[in-house]
Amino acid sequence: MLPAQFRMTRSAEFGATIKHGVRAAQPDIVVHARRETETAGGPRIGLVVAKSVGNAVQRHQVSRRLRHVAQTVLPDLPADERIVIRALPTSRYAVSSRLEQQLRAGLRRTHDLMEKTR
Repeated sequence: MLPAQFRMTRSAEFGATIKHGVRAAQPDIVVHARRETETAGGPRIGLVVAKSVGNAVQRHQVSRRLRHVAQTVLPDLPADERIVIRALPTSRYAVSSRLEQQLRAGLRRTHDLMEKTR
């Protein structure tokens, strides 16, 4: 489970990360990343699992998988990083290991893009 201190909860945080950050698309997820000026509390991760993913049961399954996968990448993230993981409809068929590979690939891509824009 993703600890509460690392969860993104405010709508403004989600909006700023998606609007002003960089993104990397993968087959089952889209990773949005942004670096913040304040580093209080460490990295924060938010999930977006829309109705297009499936019914409520399927969305909750995808959310649980993504939270578990996000917890595995927390030690690799800088403290000022904000991440939004948006699940695509095909994510309901993906196993956790595939989602983890895609998340790590998406994070590498977003970090590369952030370095280019500095």
